Amino acid sequence: MNISPFASPVYVMLKPVGSVCNLACDYCYYLEKKKLYPDVKNYILSDELLEKFIREYMECQTMQEVLFTWHGGETLMRPISFYKRALELQRKYAGGRRIDNCIQTNGTLLTDEWCRFFRENNFLVGISIDGPQEFHDEYRRNRQGQPSFYKVMKGIDLLKKHGVEYNAMAVVNDYNVDYPHEFYQFFKDMDCHYIQFAPIVERMGRHADGTVLASPEQGEEVQLAPFSVDAEKWGDFLCALFDEWVQTDVGIYFIQLFDSTLANWMGVMPGVCSLARTCGHAGVMEFNGDVYACDHFVFPAYKRGNIRTQTLTEMMYSREQLQFGVDKQEKLPGQCKACEFLFACNGECPKNRFLRTADGEPGLNYLCRGYKKFFAHVAPFMDFMKQELRAERPPANIMQHVRKENGKLIITE
Repeated sequence: MNISPFASPVYVMLKPVGSVCNLACDYCYYLEKKKLYPDVKNYILSDELLEKFIREYMECQTMQEVLFTWHGGETLMRPISFYKRALELQRKYAGGRRIDNCIQTNGTLLTDEWCRFFRENNFLVGISIDGPQEFHDEYRRNRQGQPSFYKVMKGIDLLKKHGVEYNAMAVVNDYNVDYPHEFYQFFKDMDCHYIQFAPIVERMGRHADGTVLASPEQGEEVQLAPFSVDAEKWGDFLCALFDEWVQTDVGIYFIQLFDSTLANWMGVMPGVCSLARTCGHAGVMEFNGDVYACDHFVFPAYKRGNIRTQTLTEMMYSREQLQFGVDKQEKLPGQCKACEFLFACNGECPKNRFLRTADGEPGLNYLCRGYKKFFAHVAPFMDFMKQELRAERPPANIMQHVRKENGKLIITE
């Protein structure tokens, strides 16, 4: 029996068309990354780099299951033939490992042919959709300013028609954060059982290369982007969402943040990196082979190298990348280290740590107030579900013990 030198899998998202997309969503942090490559006319990943990536990605894994994540820009701007070739190369270099594929798309380019391909090859499809039409079309439009909601819904209907497994990724912003019930009911009405609610937090700070979104190391002088979610309202959104879910939907609808919170309550690795104790194990590779520390850190300072001159193993296990991972824990301010909910939050994503604590120490997460409100709200329910799991009973049992008293949810014995 071989003993693996590394304890966890490595993930490197691949961007086969770089940041090119048929939409122009206002809050997208990928679109402007094209400005990092001003002299490039073709943002397409070459066949040579595709094979090199797949071979090295397999080589740097220490687990029997390998997950490929295809991201963009818009991934469906590459033809099906590209992904068929990728599957051939995966089989060529699999070495007996089990391979899974996950692809993120805005859904507007889905066709019967695409959906048949995904179904036949067991792809998990992530669909970006921001809830009902009014919410979705506020920021998710094409370059001509035309809305995209109906095209996305048509794509989802095709996924359902062909039995493709999919989940929804919904961005929570300044516009839709005030409507948690309408937001959630929309996904229930469309029978979507796996949902990721992602808070958008971006800052505006111009760089010499023409990019306008602030890099993490930029200080407090840069302004919050207008579409960013309010921290307090983010907490209110989560509390309202949780109250509805915990009464009727545990074990039926799976909300990534709630599942990850319960994982942290149990002391196991959460399914979302932002709530994990450390990070650094999920990089991203651009169309030209450049590898960055994380998809939220595609800035020159966080470039780890290029696959043409360094292996993925060298880059993902480099001193800089390993330090990037442990910095998440080591650079927490004292206020966070003393917080009763540190185990649940772990400081959240480092990209959002641009505030100062009450003592003036840098590194406080912008969303702290919201998360603290949420964790305090759900603590008794998480404690109950934790006890059920430890007794090898389903956490969904909680629904039999929740009732409302004076407008507030409580747990009965």
